[in-house]
Amino acid sequence: MPNLDYAVVGNCNVAALISATARLEWFCFPRLDGEPVFNALLGGIDPQRGFMDVVLRGQANATQRYRRNTAVVETLLTDDSGAALRVIDVAPRFRRFGRVYRPPMLLRRLEPVSGRPRIRIRIRPSFSDGADPGRTSIGSNHIRYIGAETVLRLTTDAPLSYVTEEAELGLDRPMTLVLGPDESLPEAPDSVARVMVAETEGYWLDWVRGLNLPFDWQEAVIRAAITLKLCSYEDTGGIVAALTTSIPEAPGSGRCWDYRFSWLRDSFFTVGALNRLNATRTMEGFMRFIMDAVHDGAPGPIAPLFPIAPGTRVEERIATALPGFRGDGPVRIGNAAVSQIQNDGYGAIIMTAAQMFHDQRLARTGDIALYRQLAVIGTQAEHAAFSPDAGLWEYRGHAAAHTHSAAMCWAALDRLGAIAQHLGLEAEARDWDSRAEGLRLRIIDAATVPGEGWLSGVLDGTPVADASTFLLPEFGLIRATDPLFLRTVEVLEKRLVRDGIVLRYDHEDDFGTPEVGFLVCTFWYIDTLARIGRKDEARALFERALSWRNHVGLLSEDVHPATGALWGNFPQTYSQVGLILSAMRLSRSWEEGLWRAS
Repeated sequence: MPNLDYAVVGNCNVAALISATARLEWFCFPRLDGEPVFNALLGGIDPQRGFMDVVLRGQANATQRYRRNTAVVETLLTDDSGAALRVIDVAPRFRRFGRVYRPPMLLRRLEPVSGRPRIRIRIRPSFSDGADPGRTSIGSNHIRYIGAETVLRLTTDAPLSYVTEEAELGLDRPMTLVLGPDESLPEAPDSVARVMVAETEGYWLDWVRGLNLPFDWQEAVIRAAITLKLCSYEDTGGIVAALTTSIPEAPGSGRCWDYRFSWLRDSFFTVGALNRLNATRTMEGFMRFIMDAVHDGAPGPIAPLFPIAPGTRVEERIATALPGFRGDGPVRIGNAAVSQIQNDGYGAIIMTAAQMFHDQRLARTGDIALYRQLAVIGTQAEHAAFSPDAGLWEYRGHAAAHTHSAAMCWAALDRLGAIAQHLGLEAEARDWDSRAEGLRLRIIDAATVPGEGWLSGVLDGTPVADASTFLLPEFGLIRATDPLFLRTVEVLEKRLVRDGIVLRYDHEDDFGTPEVGFLVCTFWYIDTLARIGRKDEARALFERALSWRNHVGLLSEDVHPATGALWGNFPQTYSQVGLILSAMRLSRSWEEGLWRAS
């Protein structure tokens, strides 16, 4: 059964996916949304291109793990005679000269553990979305891999002839492979590796030490938090929804999308989870990013997603040279959702910014100038609340007035009232509050299904079961104990929950009826169970959800109810966010946990 058994290394500039046998199958260069120079993840079973690996003669076993509380990956390969080597993969990230050093670079270190393992080193990038194998140029201690627009340099202390010919050699000493821009290394590869691995490990240990963790499930939360951090592009502050494109939501579904862009909605959830953990720098970077992208007072709707850096093409096209994940395509580069109307974006911006006005830990808190920018967006939100849009599920074939979108527009007004109050703008605060309450009542009235008494996912009286309505108490639109919401939970359980796995909706869309569970919806359901007093059920389902993680603790977008296999883009920020927030909601307090432990 195909599954997403990959570890991720990254440094908030680049990232790579590494299989359980140390095969590097996905690496975009020179940043998270760049050209996929290693693309075997989407290359079917073609062994000829798009990867970097180490072939161990007589390989009998492979085990993989993260070094504790870091983004450093170790894979131990053992042959049938007991000889073994350790493969260490890292994207360097550490403090140097008063700033964070995060080059577009991958470093791989091969260390003999026992015996003299016989290995072949294979490095086979491809370019132009898999269409061009490129060419090579050999230097004194490096190899250049040259595409039409991209050049990679491998600097190594392994014998170059053995690397270029993929010839077998006996590993009797550590060897280092440094892959990155076409620049020379200032020192010998072995020295560079020792420093960069140690310094990167130290950086992540320090970062984790500053997290505000729940008492229970700490290891799972730490791994999810590091993974969220790796999905941020620190240069601009943009946050990608996932590190990949076109891993299908379900086998044969055609639901293959490029997630290497910064969605307002996904970023709002990501920032919120990291804030809860005390990792606020990502929020500060994202707010700079989004306020630069959303021009003050610009006419018309706000785009739902943005490239993580200016100048990047967003238009959707098909990469015909790549057959898709396990041959299941199409592979899309770019995302047509950029042209959709998604009205929840207004609320996502303002709800993300709200903490900046109240959090005194920040170096620079929100001020009147930022409030004035947000107020323009709030007025747009009020006007858009009942307008048809594609919704958070990004329907491509139809539009409707969606309850979730309207609720996020309401939240924009509600949070602006709190911000105005904080700034001492009493009259403006009262005005926002009054407008928000009027909108809240209109939304609840329009979403209530006539004669059935539950909240639909649309505002026209049609009884649409939509998992996003689990979030309405989270935003504050309705109390979790309100009979109207409790009845909604009953309906959603009957229509959307499949043995604990929650579908987004159960109606047919542009691609048919969904067959997989959207992982974050399950976490929303878990949180709802806890809110309405069914905490034991919530904890049991949360423990089950943890079992869906792959061998190193990561989650994709979807899980198949019949097989338990992970599907969808990977690793998905939504899913890591859901895990973190549910763990924090369900965990015992530190006082209770320590008391019980003693």
